[in-house]
Amino acid sequence: MPTANRLAHETSPYLRQHAGNPVDWYPWGDAAFAAARERDVPIFLSVGYSACHWCHVMAHESFEDPEVAKIVNEGFVAVKVDREERPDVDAVYLEAVQAITGGGGWPMTVFLLPDGRPFFGGTYFPKAQFVELLQRVDEVWRTKRAELTTDATNLLEAIQRGTELPSLGWAADGDGRAARSPGLLAATADNLLARFDKEWGGFGEAPKFPQPPSLELLLQAWDRTGRDDIAHALTTTLDAMASGGIYDHLGGGFARYATDRRWLVPHFEKMLYDNALLARTYARAWAASGEAHYRQVVEETVGYLLRAPMRQPDGGLSSAEDADSEGEEGRYYTWSYEELAGVGGAGAAEWYGASEAGNWEGRNILWRPERGVLARPEPIEEARAELLAQREARVRPGLDDKVLTEWNAMAVAALAEAGRLLGRPEWVRAGVEIAEFLLGELQPEGRWMRSWQAGRARHPAFAADHAWLVEAFTRLAEATGEARWIEEARTAADALIGLFWDDQAGGFHTVGWDSEQLVARTKDTYDGAVPSTQSVAAAALLRLGTLCGADNLVEAARATIACMGPALAKAPAAFAGLAAVADLDLTGLTEVVVSGERPDLVAVAGAGYRPGTVLAWGERYDSPLWQGRDEAGDAGRAYVCRDFACQSPASTPEELEAQLEEWAV
Repeated sequence: MPTANRLAHETSPYLRQHAGNPVDWYPWGDAAFAAARERDVPIFLSVGYSACHWCHVMAHESFEDPEVAKIVNEGFVAVKVDREERPDVDAVYLEAVQAITGGGGWPMTVFLLPDGRPFFGGTYFPKAQFVELLQRVDEVWRTKRAELTTDATNLLEAIQRGTELPSLGWAADGDGRAARSPGLLAATADNLLARFDKEWGGFGEAPKFPQPPSLELLLQAWDRTGRDDIAHALTTTLDAMASGGIYDHLGGGFARYATDRRWLVPHFEKMLYDNALLARTYARAWAASGEAHYRQVVEETVGYLLRAPMRQPDGGLSSAEDADSEGEEGRYYTWSYEELAGVGGAGAAEWYGASEAGNWEGRNILWRPERGVLARPEPIEEARAELLAQREARVRPGLDDKVLTEWNAMAVAALAEAGRLLGRPEWVRAGVEIAEFLLGELQPEGRWMRSWQAGRARHPAFAADHAWLVEAFTRLAEATGEARWIEEARTAADALIGLFWDDQAGGFHTVGWDSEQLVARTKDTYDGAVPSTQSVAAAALLRLGTLCGADNLVEAARATIACMGPALAKAPAAFAGLAAVADLDLTGLTEVVVSGERPDLVAVAGAGYRPGTVLAWGERYDSPLWQGRDEAGDAGRAYVCRDFACQSPASTPEELEAQLEEWAV
């Protein structure tokens, strides 16, 4: 039986959900490994997260069962890990599971030697299969341990190969020529178009995840080339996602992914990272296209993030809302036809594609049959408000209220940029408030930490946390004109390079040199549902370095791009975020400086879709961009520059707009 509920005082709500299990759980740490060595038993590692539906299923079936717990406790040391708090642990053992099974997911089930080397793993196991697996592993441990040790040694070699830079496994391209190719942007777009679902949007078959890095690559390629096929793929996907059941048509925000091609049936958990990234993607799409329904999606998604329960009284943003409530997946979000029509009327039921038979397990997931038609007539808007009020009276899904530095920094960057593009200064102020919270709570002793909950910060922050902090603070500087954010960005950038840069192979390690080192040291490279650490770091360092004239930051960005050159040449669509950064660097960034009190010029400089334009205004800071701007007669004008060589100063919005049209990218 458990001793002292080792998980009861963890900062992770996911771990605390298991504090009352009869399984004698340990959190990840030295105590668990010491216990395994002392007892001479393997470690059973279970990795999941709070909003994971199948994690809950396995918990109810197995971890809450005293008979199953007895088998676990007698033969293993059981360790629970929240993958969101410890992405380093998750990445290493996910690589192992993928090597064993060819796939991966959560809950993740892995068996380790007491030194941390894995020898077998999988994902969700129903109770009977799990019991059989436990008994088989226990038997092999007692009778054929040498074979398990050999398996662990071979598997560790596979993990180490899998966690290297992709470039190391492919033919080199000399000095990284693929990353400097003018055709890289179009080639990446063509790769994505080859996987594009022409009917329903997105890439590949079900399940379908929103992929902001891929969508933003298409947006950048469309802006650069004007190609109709790229525009079609982009707008079809954006429209289909926003019209489907993956989007919350009553309260705003997106679910994590769709289980079908049509984006109709979501896995109902709502994650902070999806909504922060998609808010920015739709804001950029609105800025590029002027389509009103993209603006609507941004406003409703930001509204969701800035309301309780996602926004906490202390100032941070919660990580996620669960898929389940009242013991049922999707219960909170779905409707019987009678209830829907009774509250909203038959017109609302038709608007949201409902039927008496339902479209999912006898109930209705709300969606828009007219793809891309989101603007609600007044009667439908009144019905939406009534339906939302009715829904809020239900039992709400569980909340994971830990504050993650990375995901909150994503939200800060989104709020700063979307607030500037859409003319919503209150969003920028909200971004400042969240950033102030991070600065005050997530670096208690000067070192950034990964996670915070109920007043406690835990776990040294990873490279992704630092990369997103650089991006967030830089975007705040551009949105507010306050020099302090440039200083915070530079401090975070120095830590990113100092703690995580690989001097031998290039790129950023996930874990800093000052933190716990696992059996393999990973690098996050793939741009999927979330942009990789490499692409975020390269983009943020390039932008900040250009604003500051800091050559070391620009060179770090270019070195990151170059070390991924062979990967970009072989499979550019897998690294779409990095391909987009490489294109911006090759094309060259445009620097805009507005001196003096000229909000009209700042508004012009900050408007529109210009991914390769950086903006300095307001308070001066140490940068070549500001040199000479204090001279008499200089104030109150805008300068459009490339490599710090500027056009003639613009004094009117019309002059500035003309110069931006000529130079800005």
